[in-house]
Amino acid sequence: MKIHEYQGKQLFQKYGVPVPIGIPAMTAEEAIAAIPKVQQQAGTEVVVVKAQIHAGGRGKGGGVKVAKTRADAEAAVKKIFGMQLVTPQTGPEGKKVQRLLVEQGLAIEHEYYLGMLLDRATARVTVMASTEGGMDIEEVAEKHPEKIIKEAIDPATGWQDWQSRTLAKKLGLAGKAASELGKFMKALTRCYEEMDCSLLEINPLITTKDGRVLALDAKINFDDNAMFRHPELEEWRDPAEEDAQEIEAKKWDLSYITLEGNIGCMVNGAGLAMSTMDIIKFYGGAPANFLDVGGGATAEKVTAAFKIITSDPHVKAIFVNIFGGIMKCDTIAAGVIAAVKEVGLKMPLVVRLEGTNVELGKKMLSESGLNIIPAADMADGAQKVVKAAKGAQ
Repeated sequence: MKIHEYQGKQLFQKYGVPVPIGIPAMTAEEAIAAIPKVQQQAGTEVVVVKAQIHAGGRGKGGGVKVAKTRADAEAAVKKIFGMQLVTPQTGPEGKKVQRLLVEQGLAIEHEYYLGMLLDRATARVTVMASTEGGMDIEEVAEKHPEKIIKEAIDPATGWQDWQSRTLAKKLGLAGKAASELGKFMKALTRCYEEMDCSLLEINPLITTKDGRVLALDAKINFDDNAMFRHPELEEWRDPAEEDAQEIEAKKWDLSYITLEGNIGCMVNGAGLAMSTMDIIKFYGGAPANFLDVGGGATAEKVTAAFKIITSDPHVKAIFVNIFGGIMKCDTIAAGVIAAVKEVGLKMPLVVRLEGTNVELGKKMLSESGLNIIPAADMADGAQKVVKAAKGAQ
C-alpha cells in the first residue's frame, strides 16, 4: 500500500521526525486558502506548491513550484491542480493531480538522499544514504555507486547510536547537524519497524543553514500482509491513485499486477505465473498482467479473474495455464466455461491444463462448444497465444 507525501509527513510527525510546516488541500480553493496560513505559521513569504501523486520525479514534470510571493503561489496552484502530470515513473499517460501540499520554503544548506528497505541479500533492513540528494537513486547507483552509503540494522539490537554517528561522518555532517541526525534516525527507524513499512524514502533529506535536519519529502510503502495490524491506514488509501483492476482483484483475494503487454495470463501459483510470463516473452509475446488465482479458487473466483483480465483494453488474447494440485482441473474448466459465457469473450483463449482431474477438465472444455484453443504443454500454449495475439492486432 502507498500513501501520499503529506500523509507520510503526518506519520513522521507522530514519531517525532522533523518535517516542514505544510497544509494539504483537496481542491484548488483549499490550496489557495492555505497559502497565507503557511506563510504566517512559518514566518516566511516563500512557499512550495507540490502535486500529490503516487510517483516520483514530480519536480521534473512541473509538479513542484517554489513561489516567493502569495501571487506566485496562487498561480502555481492554478497551474498544477488538475494537470496531467507526466514523470519518469507515471508512464506517458501521466496522472491527474487531485491533491496538493502547500509547504513552507526553507533556507536549504544541503540535500541528501535517505532510504530504508529490506535488503534481501543480507536479510536485514538497511539504511541507504547519499550526499547526492534530489537525484534519482538509480541514477546515483549507476554513475556514482561509491556515493551510496549502506548501514544494515541488526534485528536483535535495532538501530544504534554509533550507526548514526558513522552515517553523519560519511555524509559530512558535524556539530548540531550530526546531533540532529541522531535523533532523526532513531525516530525514523522506529517508524519503519512499528508501521510495517516495506519502503521508506526521503529525497531530499535536508540540512538548513541553522543546523536543522528535516524530511523535505516522504515516500512510504507498507507491507500489505501487515495491514490487519494497521486498520487506520485504510482511510489513507487513495483509490484514484491505484489500478482499478488491482483494486477489484483484492476484493476476490487474487494476486494481480498490471503489466504493459497484450497477453492476459491466468495461472495458479506464483512460481508458475512467473514462468508463464517468461515463456511468453521467450516466444516473442508480452504479458499484460501477473495473475495468480491461488490454490483454492472457485468457479466464481475464476470468473472474476476473467472479468479483470478482459477489462484491460490492451489485452488481445488470454493464456490460462493451470497445474492442478489443490486446484482441480475440472474446477478451473467449469470456471473458464462460466466466465467465457458470462463475459461474452470474443478474443482468442488458449488453455493448458495438467494435474488432478485433467482428463475431466479437458473433456468439459471440448464439449462446451466454446472457441477454446487447447494446448498440449506450456511451450505449446505460449506459442499459440503469442500467434493468436499477433493475429488479433
